Amino acid sequence: MKKKYLAKIIATDNEGLRTISACCSGAKIKVRDIKYLSSNKVFLLSIKRKKNELNLSNKTINSICRFDLVYNVKSKNINQNDKEASLELLTIDFMKNKDDYEINLIFDNNAHIALTTETIEVRLEDQNEINENIR
Repeated sequence: MKKKYLAKIIATDNEGLRTISACCSGAKIKVRDIKYLSSNKVFLLSIKRKKNELNLSNKTINSICRFDLVYNVKSKNINQNDKEASLELLTIDFMKNKDDYEINLIFDNNAHIALTTETIEVRLEDQNEINENIR
């Protein structure tokens, strides 16, 4: 039986965030799969991504990207009423801003989400493999 490789990557610094960004580059996200749980300070993205690591880019994976200790979220050029709208995640980067971090999720079509956090604490967790091509 062939073992499936499901990633779990935890980032607490710039290098880890770059690794997660590389894994998520090109991921497809529906607006309905973007959640901010303000009382828990958790921001979640449910994504469909190509398996960029381990040269498995022919595999498509459902993954959860979780950002912890988020206390402010701003979005730009994302119609939150169109729950079926699809976004493509291009990259994730961050800036240090006094005592806080601003983590930027950059999407196609000039769409953008900025997360203000106390620290960099990001997790990418694969859920399951999809037996279809990403559309």
